[in-house]
Amino acid sequence: MTLAFPIAEEPDRQTAEAGRKLFAGETEFVKGVVAMDGLPPADRMEVCFAGRSNVGKSSLINALTGTRNLARASNTPGRTQEINYFTLGDRGYLVDLPGYGYANAPLPVVEKWQRLLRQYLSGRQTLRRAFVLIDARHGVKKVDEEIMSLLDSAAVTFEVVLTKIDKVRRSDLDRALDVTRSALSKHPAAYPELVLTSSEKGDGIATLRSIIAGIE
Repeated sequence: MTLAFPIAEEPDRQTAEAGRKLFAGETEFVKGVVAMDGLPPADRMEVCFAGRSNVGKSSLINALTGTRNLARASNTPGRTQEINYFTLGDRGYLVDLPGYGYANAPLPVVEKWQRLLRQYLSGRQTLRRAFVLIDARHGVKKVDEEIMSLLDSAAVTFEVVLTKIDKVRRSDLDRALDVTRSALSKHPAAYPELVLTSSEKGDGIATLRSIIAGIE
């Protein structure tokens, strides 16, 4: 019996090299977008990263790009209020979406950027895949289910990336995987594999780079 949503395998040498080369190029901040009319031209493929506040999104983007402060990590939940665009060589864009869930910001501000998030996900034709980050210590929460349902309705393929796997025991990680697989079985837009990562230890970084490099 094939396990639903298996863990992504480590890439072979050739695939790993393609991922390394993609992220070895210059990765630069393009702009922070606060409205749909501020988006860069839709002239190349893009992948986006979504996740609850404090899930480790900035740390993961920094680890992927091999930089320390490209995506500014913050311990203040809800700090990112813009859609932040970064170049992925000359081939694509890497997009850092606002953290969702609880936020340390006034309610009207929260509502504004959550509305922008919905508009972006449903209206960006060059968006090839969303990576939904789930904290391995906490598993899938209601707000994660909401973003997954939004991606379903927008027909945007999404792949779940479990973060901070170095912070949990194996038995707890197995439970988190079971819960995640159960949740994903209800979402038609879910890509049928999971990626396990630790930005601190470097686990899964080469795998995720290779996955992104393989997206057309």
